Amino acid sequence: MRRLVFVAWLAASTGLALADDKQPRSKALSDEEEKQYRSGAGMGYAKAAELNSYPGPMHVLELADKLVLTPEQRAATQNLMATHKTKAREIGARLVEAERRVEALFRSGEVAEASLAQAVARAAALQGEYRLAHLETHRRMRALLSAEQAARYDELRGYRSAGHGHKH
Repeated sequence: MRRLVFVAWLAASTGLALADDKQPRSKALSDEEEKQYRSGAGMGYAKAAELNSYPGPMHVLELADKLVLTPEQRAATQNLMATHKTKAREIGARLVEAERRVEALFRSGEVAEASLAQAVARAAALQGEYRLAHLETHRRMRALLSAEQAARYDELRGYRSAGHGHKH
C-alpha cells in the first residue's frame, strides 16, 4: 500500500513539475518594476536627498499652494520635472534592457565570465545613472526654493515638526 501511495505521489509530483515547465518563466524585474523604471519613477532612489531638505519637484508641485510658490518658481519646477522625467524614462528603458541582457545570459545556459562581468557592469552603471538623475533633480529643486520653503516642505511631508529637528 505504501508503495502504491509513493508511486501515485511520484506520478503526481512529476506531472506537476512538467506542468510548471510549461508556465511562463518569471523575470528578474517584475512587470511593476519595469513599468516604474520606464516611467522614470523615483522608487526611493533619492531618499538621501528627500530626507535632508532636498525636495523633489513632483511633491513640490503637489504642495505648491502651501509652499506659496511664486509663478516663476512654479514654472521652473514644472520645467525641471518635465526635463527630469524625460531623462529618467530614457535611462530607465536602457536599464530594463540591460537587466534583460543579464537574465538572457543565464537563460542561454552559456554564461561566460567576461560576458557576465560586462553585462552586470553595464546594468550597474545604469542603476547609478538612474539614481544620480533623481538625486541631481532634488539638488536642483532645492536651489529653486527659499530656506523657509524647504523647511515648510519638510514639515508638510512629516520629516520635521514645526520648530523641531528632523524626524528621520
